[in-house]
Amino acid sequence: MVWIQRRKLLASCLCVTATVFLLVTLQVVVELGKFERKKFKTSSLQDGQAKMQEEPAHLYPLPGKETLTLNRKTHLEPESYPVMLWWSPLTGETGRLGQCGADVCFFTINRTFLHHPMTKAFLFYGTDFNIDSLPLPRKAHHDWALFHEESPKNNYKLFHKPVITLFNYTATFSRHSHLPLTTQYLEGVEVLKSLRYLVPLRSKNDLRRRLAPLVYVQSDCDPPSDRDSYVRELMTYIEVDSYGECLRNKDLPQQLKNPASMDADDFYRIIAQYKFILAFENAVCDDYITEKFWRPLKLGVVPVYYGSPSIADWLPSNRSAILVSEFAHPRELASYIRQLDHDDRSYEAYIEWKLKGEVSNRRLLTALRERKWGVQDVHQDNYIDAFECMVCSKVWDNIRLQEKGFPPKTWKADVTHLSCPEPAAFAFSPLAPRWSSLREMWIPSFEQSKREAQALRWLVDRNTNFSAQEFWALVFKD
Repeated sequence: MVWIQRRKLLASCLCVTATVFLLVTLQVVVELGKFERKKFKTSSLQDGQAKMQEEPAHLYPLPGKETLTLNRKTHLEPESYPVMLWWSPLTGETGRLGQCGADVCFFTINRTFLHHPMTKAFLFYGTDFNIDSLPLPRKAHHDWALFHEESPKNNYKLFHKPVITLFNYTATFSRHSHLPLTTQYLEGVEVLKSLRYLVPLRSKNDLRRRLAPLVYVQSDCDPPSDRDSYVRELMTYIEVDSYGECLRNKDLPQQLKNPASMDADDFYRIIAQYKFILAFENAVCDDYITEKFWRPLKLGVVPVYYGSPSIADWLPSNRSAILVSEFAHPRELASYIRQLDHDDRSYEAYIEWKLKGEVSNRRLLTALRERKWGVQDVHQDNYIDAFECMVCSKVWDNIRLQEKGFPPKTWKADVTHLSCPEPAAFAFSPLAPRWSSLREMWIPSFEQSKREAQALRWLVDRNTNFSAQEFWALVFKD
């Protein structure tokens, strides 16, 4: 009898346990159903199907459209969406469904999608764009998109009309690009106004007893801009503290000698002690503006700038930087800096905007406000996400046009999307020595890149695969 009662008690316990388990499971399902704006990332691709896993939803909200969900009855396959194929494996993603506003595209680096009927666009990273492998033959519905935020010295071919016009869409440092990246090194207007690192002028004057008025920090020596030649000449007229590998005459603390430390707080504190910094780009191109310009503005140091010919369009205020291009010779620049160094009122005119927290440049403010990406901001897409979505949205725009019986809109890059003049060496006197054979290589390299661009364009327009031997034979053809 006792044994029977125990069996009944055990059965009751099992029933209660099963009931609790079902209730918990039901609650979990309900809670999962409440999640919105899900994004899925493919962990593998098998037979054209994507096995999806959840990814943080901060990248692509999907307003006005049902959230993508995955259950036993729903299969999210690449065949259902336009395929964006990264021909340069920049992201390393074998497959991912990305939500771009109301549009969804499948992003992948998997080249087996080359001939897939839903492949609509090929995405290229400029530094890795080369002749060894291109997605040819190019079909009429295949768009090419270029992402190139770096220096022209990384790939000169892109900066000539025959090659840049191969692309339908661009994201470059030029304001004329479809997705301008001109402010890629600037987090926002607040860091410009910040006084966190600002050293008072009285303290800077005291520091002048052991520091030069100018500081120079470069380890990429003899680039196409020939900046080291200018600084070398300038040093004969005014004292410059030079850290880094180029023209070094002063050492950083050991823990800051790694180039990765140039965004370290301790490095900022050292540079902020100076009145002026030589902010020279490695190349001269319209709108090519790097951290060399923005960093001193954030630190309260006056940049002595050489680089983008259009830099005046991006200054926080009319008097916030000294432009090397306004001086005929380094001797004149040195004289002007000495004048400011000894005249506090004239010097403060260059930092007044920062002391007052007034950024008056409407173009700069508008660019920062309207850009669709952020810099070191986890709450915003980064510029690669924005680039992917720009291409995805334009592809979908054309799909919708064709569904309505209209022809697709044609997009095409032009020479303003990457504009750089031929490199030129400074020549301050007939007796000036030729300091570096490395510097001398940039001009012939640029000249050869013109022939490379013409050869590449001819081969791509032929629209069949070609070998490297065939390409170089065209480049050096008499």
